Amino acid sequence: MSTDAIVLLKNDHKTVEKLFKEFEKAGDEAYREKRRIADAIIEELTVHAYIEEEIFYPAAREAVPETKDHVLESVEEHHVVVWMLSELVDLDPHHETFDAKVTVLTENVRHHVEEEEDEWFPEVRSAMGRKRLQELGQRMIDARSAAPKNPLALKSAKA
Repeated sequence: MSTDAIVLLKNDHKTVEKLFKEFEKAGDEAYREKRRIADAIIEELTVHAYIEEEIFYPAAREAVPETKDHVLESVEEHHVVVWMLSELVDLDPHHETFDAKVTVLTENVRHHVEEEEDEWFPEVRSAMGRKRLQELGQRMIDARSAAPKNPLALKSAKA
């Protein structure tokens, strides 16, 4: 398995996209299933945002100073996402806003992923090189276990 930091982040993106599609395919009355999927989305995105904010973003900003604006925008996008996640944590899937919140969350995350993957991951890859990205990826893997479970514990929640 690759420890390349960008490959790891893209794999996380794919995992979350699969969960979004599962949610979209769940029936209107599939409340238990939607709760399970939402909980998985919350966990995946909280861990992902944590390793990006704590490890990847600072390293990317150092390696490619021109990405400063991308990093700052990404942290603001995380801010919006983590607050939405925090609202979903205890929201009953029968509540009329549950599906709408997941839909808006999905749209926000898809936009964020597209910007990262298309606009600035290539710059970071070229500036850092393979060896540095693998070292960074290993740090990210090691940090996953330290990730908070509560989205509001992330730095971006306070940004």
